[in-house]
Formats: sequence, C-alpha cells, structure tokens
Amino acid sequence: MTEALEIVVVGAASRDLVGDDARGWRLGGGVSYSALALARLGLTVRALVGVDGPAASADELELLRGAGADVRLVHLRRGPVFVNRETPGGRVQESHEVSDQIPVEALPGGWAASAGWLFAPVAAEVPAAWAEVPSRDALVAVGWQGMLRVLAAGGAVTRLEPAASPLIARADLVGVGTDDFARGTPLERLASFVGRGDTLLVTDGVRGGTAIETAHDGSSRDHTRWTAIPTPRLVDPTGAGDTFLAAVLAARLAPSILGGREGDGLDLRFGAAAASLVCERPGLLGVPSLEAVLERLDGAGTADA
Repeated sequence: MTEALEIVVVGAASRDLVGDDARGWRLGGGVSYSALALARLGLTVRALVGVDGPAASADELELLRGAGADVRLVHLRRGPVFVNRETPGGRVQESHEVSDQIPVEALPGGWAASAGWLFAPVAAEVPAAWAEVPSRDALVAVGWQGMLRVLAAGGAVTRLEPAASPLIARADLVGVGTDDFARGTPLERLASFVGRGDTLLVTDGVRGGTAIETAHDGSSRDHTRWTAIPTPRLVDPTGAGDTFLAAVLAARLAPSILGGREGDGLDLRFGAAAASLVCERPGLLGVPSLEAVLERLDGAGTADA
C-alpha cells in the first residue's frame, strides 16, 4: 500500500436486484466500487459504508476487507435498492427503497485528518454537512450522480436539476455521467457549480468523456477529451463511472502508482483503463488490481500509437 495517504470513502451500499444471484441482489453503490478500487490500486482506504439489514452481512464486504480497506458500517433502517436496466438510450433505474442519511457523527475518531476523501452517494444519503469535515489541504472527490436522483420506493428514478451544493463547491474533483443530467445541458453550466481550480469529469460511456478544468482565478475553463479504452468482453457496466473517478483520484493523490509513466491526461487514461476492466465481470468481482490497470493502460497506448 501507498504509505501515509489515507483516503476516506463515504456512502451507502446499494442492493441491486438481479436474477443471477441466489440472494436476488448484488451489493453495489459508489462507496463499494470506489473503496474496493482505491484499495486494489494501493491506497490506504477507510470506508464508511451505510447498510440496511441484508447488506450488513453481504459477502462482498469481505472483498473490501480482503483488499485491505478498513470498513466501518453505519446501520440504516432503510438503504437504497435498485433495478438497473441498460437501454440504447442509457441506463434506466427503478427504486425499490430510498435511503436514510449517513450522519457526520458516524465518522470514527482520527479519520478527519485523512489526505483524501471520496463522497460517493447513490441516493442523496451524504448530507451537506460532510463538506465541512475534510481539512483544507485534503484532496476531495464527489460522485455527483448520487445527488442528482429523485427516489420513490416502487417508482422510476428521476433526475434532479443540477444546482449549487456545499459538497460540490468543496470538491477538487467532481464526477458525473451523461445519463445523470438532461441531454443538451451545456457542460459549461455544470462546470459553473464547480469551484475555481477544480475539475469536472463528465463520462460518456463508450464515447469517453470530457474533463473541464477551471482556472484558479475563474477566468477560463480548459476542456480535455479522453477516449474510452475498449472492453473486449462486456459483461456488466455497473460501477464503471465510480471506478473511473476513484482511479483518477488515486492517480492525482498518489502519482507513484503510475510507475514513472508520464504524459498529458495520463490520469484520465488510467481511469479509462480501470473503467474498461470493471465491465468484464459481474458486480464488484470486476474491480481490477493495479497491475491489471497498468497492463491495460500500456496495451491501449501501444494500440493507439
């Protein structure tokens, strides 16, 4: 593991209803994918995971612990339950249960001084008060998509219009997918909610995505496109965006994991490599090791040359 670079991941684990698991569901959610990805990429991970009753004993939690993550559970009366369907027009979600919030008071002692943070809500369960917890010097990432959903038990998940938020304003790195906001929304409008000197990552599936970097004085924004790295065997795209954001955060927080590789946009390519790998197996089983990500990254670089 990368020493002295502790990162806290906060969010509720979701139960994603499926037909190919004896339980009828698999554990998912941004906190699960992000914490496992960061641990397998070599960072010291502290995961604060909200769980409902069934999720509290999920086998997948042992994957996180086995990768070295310090997992602390926050027991929720209600936790998010989804049905995910991939369609030509993008992902369609149905909510079978909403989620209680994870209070700031649940943070274990000593964790507040961590160097990195990733807030990974799936159902608006990470309240705005969390924005005040990381230190001024900490590197903070937020998965915006979990703040842009309106859930009603037994109904379709609908979009919430992007708006200003203390969590988004505090974040140094914000990730969101094109499925999470209305098509045609100007990216500049989304970027206007992100702080000066910070980065908005807009993922667009097999089309790659756009990174928008805002100048420290707010005078300009630089746009960088990245291309997706093809997945040879697509099995399950769930968690690709979460894994991408976690990998980009890891590359920025601990660039030594790149093994001396250099180049413009390397963190984005590293994230794309991780995202392509997670799609090759169902659920959390697809979250890759650092070695696998670097191998995919190098192979893609050779192929593009």
